[in-house]
Amino acid sequence: MTAATCLPFSTNASDQRFSQDTFQGRFSRMLLACDPYLLIYTESQIQNSKQILLDYDAGLLKSKANAEYSKLNITKEQTHVLWESRRIVESAIHPDTGEVIPRPFRMSGYVPCNGPICVSMVASSSTLPILFWSWINQTQNALVNYYNRNASSPMTNETLMISYTAAVGSALIVALGLSTLVQKKFPPKKAKQMMKFVAFPSAVVASSLNCYVVRSPEIETGIPLMDCDGTILLNETNETSCIAAKCGVESTTISRAILQAPVYFVPSMLMSSLPPLRNLIEKSPKTRVPITTFMVLTSFGLGLPATVAIFPQISSISSKDVETKYQHLINPKTNKPYDVFYYNKGL
Repeated sequence: MTAATCLPFSTNASDQRFSQDTFQGRFSRMLLACDPYLLIYTESQIQNSKQILLDYDAGLLKSKANAEYSKLNITKEQTHVLWESRRIVESAIHPDTGEVIPRPFRMSGYVPCNGPICVSMVASSSTLPILFWSWINQTQNALVNYYNRNASSPMTNETLMISYTAAVGSALIVALGLSTLVQKKFPPKKAKQMMKFVAFPSAVVASSLNCYVVRSPEIETGIPLMDCDGTILLNETNETSCIAAKCGVESTTISRAILQAPVYFVPSMLMSSLPPLRNLIEKSPKTRVPITTFMVLTSFGLGLPATVAIFPQISSISSKDVETKYQHLINPKTNKPYDVFYYNKGL
């Protein structure tokens, strides 16, 4: 992931730093997008990066020496600067609203803010801690889902509150239901051991419901479709596609569900299967907490970009699968109907 491996720079949403046709390319892109280092940039630095992109679009590129370059003659070093500027802007500014996303709810802030919550959930072995951390976890997840949705369709505060209440309420019901079931089915000592495994299924169900419920208004209002250049189609009449919105919400929901697996399974599997780690913990039980914390955060840090990368953010959909109003649109470049459309599924 160096300047030498970058694709030619472009500001089109459908063009990315790495090929989005492969999982490796999507993972590379999301690994950079989830980089916590992005959180240190101030709003003025973000706006400066945005200005660099505007200068590029205007045909000018300002270097450190304040010289001006044609955007048709950009060096590898300048290409790297442009991609980094775009990464900084996209990490903090919502592409639909143009508003700055609060740091805890950016994808780059997901691991440092949600990671400690996951550690607490994994370590919980009784009902009250599980319920408390489930509430904190799903509240943070709901806000991440909200701030990283496709915001081209408006969402009222009332709808947001209803969605939040339903998402977090379902999370607590699932956690409470599983906790109660375990305590009734097993003796106290066994139940306490089993409670550690309650967090995983409750997190899977709750995170899935959370994502789907918070973003379900998109399905009702629809999202715009774009051509390969990122131009919104039928924009003059504010037309949207509910079918594309449903595909986007469902794919994001699936990735949120899969994300729980590396967080809950990888650390325990490695700690029990690797002799050096197992022996260290047996000799010094106090090391269990820091080792578990490190393993969970590492699994989360790699699992997040990996699961988000399962589906490309700018996804495609066949013209045969969308609403009739789009199926017969003529592509001005070919004078033929579009074969495929694109849409932003959100993160």
